[in-house]
Amino acid sequence: MLNDKSIVVIGGGAAGYFAAINAAYNFPESKVIILEKNGKTLQKVKVSGGGRCNVSNHCFDLVLLSKNYPRGEKELLQAFHTFDVSNTLAWFEQHEVELKTEDDKRMFPMSNISQTIIDCFETTFNKLGGKVFLHTEVVNIRKNEDEFEINIKSGKPLTASKIIVTCGGFNNVNGYHFLSDFNINIVKPLPSLFTFNLEDKNITKLMGLSVPNATVKIRNSNFINNGPLLITHWGLSGPAVIKLSAFAAVHLHELNYNFEIEVNWNTNFDNESLKKHLIKLKNSTAKVWGSMHSEIDIPKRLLAFILQKCEINEGKKLAETNNKHIEEVCKMVCCEIYKIKGKTTFKEEFVTCGGIDLKEVNFKTMACKKVPGLYFAGEVLNIDGVTGGFNFQAAWTTSFIAAQLKT
Repeated sequence: MLNDKSIVVIGGGAAGYFAAINAAYNFPESKVIILEKNGKTLQKVKVSGGGRCNVSNHCFDLVLLSKNYPRGEKELLQAFHTFDVSNTLAWFEQHEVELKTEDDKRMFPMSNISQTIIDCFETTFNKLGGKVFLHTEVVNIRKNEDEFEINIKSGKPLTASKIIVTCGGFNNVNGYHFLSDFNINIVKPLPSLFTFNLEDKNITKLMGLSVPNATVKIRNSNFINNGPLLITHWGLSGPAVIKLSAFAAVHLHELNYNFEIEVNWNTNFDNESLKKHLIKLKNSTAKVWGSMHSEIDIPKRLLAFILQKCEINEGKKLAETNNKHIEEVCKMVCCEIYKIKGKTTFKEEFVTCGGIDLKEVNFKTMACKKVPGLYFAGEVLNIDGVTGGFNFQAAWTTSFIAAQLKT
């Protein structure tokens, strides 16, 4: 049993509050405090999911769940056996927050507003006697025997018996300077979850157009992903691109975000099968090209753009088209190459890969292997998930385990 010394949680985000609340439950005789360097807490919770807070994902198969993490899959699979999506549901239900599942399996509070989650956390932590200190930036941590000394930017040093670090992801290694005394390996932080900026903006005249089932492949690599694809005013977005950006984050950074992708706008066809399909139709139909969008199963506006690029009149009959032009259309539908130059952050999501090297942490306890009494949870770790509630689920899981304060 812990004595009455403080349990300090560094970072007042989702992982921080969840860790602090559960630590307060587990150790009611200890004082639990949150240190937040900014003037507000739970800011990512507030903006997540368009202000609705995408709490988790309705995925109860732990193997499938873990595969949504480009970094941390193996470690989280172990951790999910302690606290998974069903545990998340139960926890929020116990705290009178009802969750709902949408068609895409994303889970939100029934209220449809993130403030419900914020109010739940703040009210619960307050009832448990927890304290939050804003504008309190940690500059250094030292350990003296069984006690930590926490030096802050302004004010007297604090002492703690246990520390849970949940300060989120930083955009460079310098953000982890306060841990420098412990010789903990940091994986260089890099952006994850971003959209692709097109070098040639010609197709962006179709901004707002989306297709439900496209394939995007990064050329000269094994990175490929299927899903909805959206054309924006700067390039390409949608789940097909966002998920691909996460899994290829390190590779794309090495390319300085200048690379080529191959796009198939309809994965029901590949280049050869579409060519055979259109040549068969050529010999059996009197349809004109302008009406072929239903046969190819792509939006009419996209087909009109492709026909213009191939210099084919929409009123021209398929039967009167030579095979060379048919091949050009098939190439643009199934395997057109687009040059990408740069990236854009996805909405309000700021997710990084990189952070505390996973080899530094015991995922049965979330304890630092080198420093007894020090724990890590959330995005401060080299863990990141794709969109859909997975990053929050990783935060709940790792924070819940860390809050047990086991060695």
